[in-house]
Amino acid sequence: MEPGVESLKNSDLSLLARRLGKLCHEQRIEVTTAESCTGGGIAEAITSVEGSSGYFASGYVTYANAAKTRMLGVEAATLETHGAVSEAVVRAMVTGACRASGADIAVAVSGVAGPGGGSDDKPVGTVWLAWGGVESQRTECLHFPGDRQAVREQAVRQAVARLIVDLDARDSRPRG
Repeated sequence: MEPGVESLKNSDLSLLARRLGKLCHEQRIEVTTAESCTGGGIAEAITSVEGSSGYFASGYVTYANAAKTRMLGVEAATLETHGAVSEAVVRAMVTGACRASGADIAVAVSGVAGPGGGSDDKPVGTVWLAWGGVESQRTECLHFPGDRQAVREQAVRQAVARLIVDLDARDSRPRG
């Protein structure tokens, strides 16, 4: 796990959301979400902060594959080849969400929250995250323990933490 993420993973979600909002505001960055297994939980966390309309205009809950295709432009062939819970799909979700919303950055999540739906390759608790912009995304495959609610909560927290780490790094880069 990258430096910075470990220290954030157990932080209170409301504190994380406020920190993300502060960074977005300071850097004049608009963020959007593309969610499947979290069902809008990331957008809810972000918009729980007063003033979030200044950096969050829209989010996408694309639970069904057809919604991923229709709303975010995820290719049907990508879904067929890799499955909804995959690196290729969450990358495409980030790109599609940024394009559809006009946001600078997005975070996308797709996973198997359970209790059913898991397989040998993708057991319950498997979650793919992607974050970034149209041109470049970073990804991570995680395996969260616990029941459906626990998996979803951990995915939301990790998604917000990833955005914070990236924006912190962006903010600390030397200005030319």
